[in-house]
Amino acid sequence: MGSGFVDILRFVIDLYAAILIVRLLLQLVQADFFNPLSQSIFKVTAPIVEPLHKIFPNLGRFNIAALMAAILVKWSFYVVMMILGAISPQNLPLFLFVSSLSLLGTLIEIYFYGILVVAVSSWIGTLDHPTVRLVNQVIDPYMKPFRNIIPPIGMIDISPMVAILTLMFARAQILPLLNGLI
Repeated sequence: MGSGFVDILRFVIDLYAAILIVRLLLQLVQADFFNPLSQSIFKVTAPIVEPLHKIFPNLGRFNIAALMAAILVKWSFYVVMMILGAISPQNLPLFLFVSSLSLLGTLIEIYFYGILVVAVSSWIGTLDHPTVRLVNQVIDPYMKPFRNIIPPIGMIDISPMVAILTLMFARAQILPLLNGLI
């Protein structure tokens, strides 16, 4: 198979795993379920998450089934690569761990772009848009400690910049350290 096929497959799998993580976050923060974007995410992820609920029940608001679905979806890339002969079957258990760790990078990306969406929306005055409100609900638990520690400077809130720098540090320093353990 060509490199283009592998790249497209990886992109589709990574995108779906990110949507599964967003579902997990939406349930964790109890975001607006009636938002059209929320409903779309729940409908797109239901075929995989709902059967897993029988095996992995929720732990309070934490949807273990959505997390396991995201891990299995990420791992499915390596299963396909094994079927195509690109990796050996002995490495599949290791790639299950790699898939789990890569979701940490996905989570960082979700928060990174979520903060950017809310920051840009605040500049152009579209914070009342339903999608922006939903994104704000998802990133608010991450942003709250930064907002509590860093007061606004006049009309300027620099806490999103510090939060983004923290995410960039985690992506540049902590993720490679964790990947080095493998």
